[in-house]
Amino acid sequence: MPGIKGPSDYSREPPRHPCLKINAKEPFNAEPTRSALISSYVTPVDFFYKRNHGPIPVMDDIERYSISLCGLVENSQELFMKDIWKLPKYTVTATLQCAGNRRTAMSKSRTVRGVGWDIAAIGNAVWGGAKLADVLRLVGIPYLTSITQSGGKHVEFVSIDKCKEEKGGPYKASIPLSQATNPEADVLLAYEMNGEPLNRDHGYPLRVVVPGVIGARSVKWLDSINIIAEECQGFFMQKDYKMFPPTVNWDNINWSTRRAQMDFPVQSAICSLEDVSVVKHGKITIKGYAVSGGGRGIERVDVSIDGGKTWVEATRYQRSGIPYIADDSSSDRWAWVFFEAEANIPQSAEIVAKAVDIAANVQPESIDSIWNLRGILNTSWHRVQVRVGQANL
Repeated sequence: MPGIKGPSDYSREPPRHPCLKINAKEPFNAEPTRSALISSYVTPVDFFYKRNHGPIPVMDDIERYSISLCGLVENSQELFMKDIWKLPKYTVTATLQCAGNRRTAMSKSRTVRGVGWDIAAIGNAVWGGAKLADVLRLVGIPYLTSITQSGGKHVEFVSIDKCKEEKGGPYKASIPLSQATNPEADVLLAYEMNGEPLNRDHGYPLRVVVPGVIGARSVKWLDSINIIAEECQGFFMQKDYKMFPPTVNWDNINWSTRRAQMDFPVQSAICSLEDVSVVKHGKITIKGYAVSGGGRGIERVDVSIDGGKTWVEATRYQRSGIPYIADDSSSDRWAWVFFEAEANIPQSAEIVAKAVDIAANVQPESIDSIWNLRGILNTSWHRVQVRVGQANL
């Protein structure tokens, strides 16, 4: 039985920071400026990108709010927030990234469909909540389970959020049961973000956070969790967020030929400069972020000021004063790194950044080689143009 919900009211818009660049008003989608994005290793909630597929729910009655756990399990349960709060609380620092991050640049190569994002549909937060693996134990599913006795292999998250792509039904997504029941995967039912209760934009009162995976699987405004035999059949698992080759167009697409995207590839972007910048003569500092999916750390970030002919290695860091070692326990496994390099700029320059993760995955050089009709996963080398002049940055 679905959990009883408090009254939902879609008419009230939550307050937002004026620095956000609004990419779509209905549903609301926005990202911060580049400089705001890298102002802090932990992204302030105000500057964290807002990604929505429908109106934003209001849940006013926290005492009546509940989620149902049902499906291919021995005993279904209804959980209230007091039940979630009783479970051990964990904090996980994890970067979420929309699969459409950097879509605008891909669309300049050939037009794609989707919300136009610059390079800031990404953010890093400290999420607080219960591990999904602990929640699933409440319905008799042990740690490290790949299939339940009833044949369940996937965990489906259903939102309160309603969207047109589901013909007015709820947004939903799933992950494999083996991932959901692995405590080391750090999948959370989160009720806090950066030490404060979630706000409405980010899923109040309860959301899923799936570290290392595209943001589309971290379902907000959680309504129910279903243990199912096959992958979720929702729109955003079956007819969106899949990576097709450049030859596929809207006339010949066959959605069933591609798997639903989960881990995001290695990515980096320069945030201290716009696409075209005028700088003063002399040395400049080039700053940005780098991140890879699946918990793979960043081994190297290379920066070029001549369009990729020659390179220097940038310094990498997460928290200032603590050396970043990609696969060390002192580093945040699921989080981005910031990079920094200094360079003397000639009269004009094309500055390029590319990252390499610990599995030696490297960003592709060109957009054309990874172009796809939905404009997802633009992880090509990030390029900006700079010329020396009188104007300030």
